[in-house]
Amino acid sequence: MKIYPSYIDGVLYIRLDGELDEHNAGLARLEADKLAERYSNATRAIFDLKHITFMDSTGIGFLIGRYKKFLRFGVPVYVTNATVSTDRILQMSGVYTLMPKV
Repeated sequence: MKIYPSYIDGVLYIRLDGELDEHNAGLARLEADKLAERYSNATRAIFDLKHITFMDSTGIGFLIGRYKKFLRFGVPVYVTNATVSTDRILQMSGVYTLMPKV
């Protein structure tokens, strides 16, 4: 799992590449939390899931946890570019009620 952040015009983009599962979520969590603290003044955070090759329930937990972290700073969180399989998981789990698609 790799994380590629970019900060453009007040928006924090977090591109996730690889598998978001039990084996990779821990390091991704630490890195994403550091980004949340560093960019706590962002107008919004967008998780780009285009390059996620696999996601399980741990991945859902990762996203919900980061949603809560950004929420503490008043930063709304969105999801973009989910693959068909990832999109299905996010719909079924209700993640889109917290983190809308853009």
